[in-house]
Amino acid sequence: MQKDAWDSRLGIILAVTGSAVGLGNFLRFPGLAAKYGGGTFMIPYFIAFLLLGLPIAYIEWSIARYGGSRGYHSAPGIFRAIWPHKISPYLGVVGLIVPIGIYMYYVFIEAWCLYYAWGFLSGALNLGRDVTAYKSFFESFTGAGENGALFVEFSPALISLVVCYALNFLFVYRGIAGIERISRWGMPVLLLLALVVLARVMTLGTPNPALPERNVLNGLGHLWNPPMQQGLIESLANAQLWMEAAGQIFFSLSVGFGVIINYASYLNKKDDIMLSATTAAAGNEFAEVALGGLITVPAAFVFLGAAGIGSTFGLGFVSLPAVFAHMPFGQIFGALWFFLLFIAAITSSVSMLQPGIAFLEEGLNLNRRKSSAVLLLITLGGSLFVAYYSKNLEALDTMDFWAGTFFIFVLALFQVFVAGWLFGVENVLKEAAEGSRIRIPKFLPVVIKYICPAFLITIFGLWCWQKFPEQWAKIQGNTVTQLTILFLVGALVLFLAFTYLAVAYWQKYRSHHHPHGAEP
Repeated sequence: MQKDAWDSRLGIILAVTGSAVGLGNFLRFPGLAAKYGGGTFMIPYFIAFLLLGLPIAYIEWSIARYGGSRGYHSAPGIFRAIWPHKISPYLGVVGLIVPIGIYMYYVFIEAWCLYYAWGFLSGALNLGRDVTAYKSFFESFTGAGENGALFVEFSPALISLVVCYALNFLFVYRGIAGIERISRWGMPVLLLLALVVLARVMTLGTPNPALPERNVLNGLGHLWNPPMQQGLIESLANAQLWMEAAGQIFFSLSVGFGVIINYASYLNKKDDIMLSATTAAAGNEFAEVALGGLITVPAAFVFLGAAGIGSTFGLGFVSLPAVFAHMPFGQIFGALWFFLLFIAAITSSVSMLQPGIAFLEEGLNLNRRKSSAVLLLITLGGSLFVAYYSKNLEALDTMDFWAGTFFIFVLALFQVFVAGWLFGVENVLKEAAEGSRIRIPKFLPVVIKYICPAFLITIFGLWCWQKFPEQWAKIQGNTVTQLTILFLVGALVLFLAFTYLAVAYWQKYRSHHHPHGAEP
């Protein structure tokens, strides 16, 4: 059915790295690290990377290529290939809801980055050194003051959103070739810009002699050292910390996203998926820890102090613009920084569209134009929903938690259970070994079959015990939260219906074309 293919190993590595390296690396990771006291956060972060991120990445690359060799390029189809049970494609629907659900709000943040880059370049964001001026602008620009505020009059945020939609669908409409093209030029440009901005931040020294404690070294210490006011063991007992650390690993590696399952399904048996998976993960970790972690928090600390760092959005769109206003040539560095964020965002957002389009093509037998149009209508509805219910960014935050954390955990658990126990860990590693130049560690089967599911279930169970009552109270007391969850449930039901039609189509296709063999 699907004739797409990668031009080279470098193409897919850059594409997967482009999908993984996004706003999560440069905004979400530093924000979480600062929130939980850097050194404390890094303990569950690296444990999750080694025991969840890498093993599940190997699972995804392996089952994806296995499913792709049987004609499937979407999570429902690949789940059906590795576990021929009537329920399996419906479990795979989560692999569509995660990237589509995240895309609907992620592209809105991407639009902010595009406008901020233009604002710094044109001088429209030269608001002086006062943080409150940037805070007021951000609230007005995003409509955070009132629901529907962006639809009352001309909105630069909505104009930027339209531009981002046009660019995303332009690239994804061209298929794998379009995604590979944007990744081939986007990733080197992103790396160059990040290194330029990093060099500037690392040479800030102590810009205000009257406040000698505000220097780069102390800024790095604020990011990486555990907080002194709370014990390490007490901090690590917080289930939310472990869930967010693991969620950040999933988010930043594109693991549990449904993206790698699609991308790696276009590989052949000669491709070294172990090397490709490891290289993509290493590239992402470099971008996240060595670039994202060293730019944002130290820069904000040097000029604004610990109190001025703020949350993820506060750090990225309030604190840092004020920081650039303090810098010599800050207008230029501000434009470079937000253009870097835009490139990171668009290489990720394009990847979120591909799994849904591939499913509509192979499951409903739609051509590229029709499948792109269907997904455009669905995602645009979600993005406008997020833009309309903008007060305190409630809809965005709710969608981020349920699509960007909760459902990622669910998909990761499904993948580990189906691949490790039903398809069989020996079959996963047999697929991974084909074409591999890397020796598979002897402990990997134990990690995949026992440690990964135990780790996921433990974190998820502790979170439900500690934090679910709080989430439930929020659902009961907040109308926008209720509407956002209903929207996501509606999207889930829609794709379950599409999957029902897809299964019927695959069965019909098999009976006509492969009555005694694999399908389709």
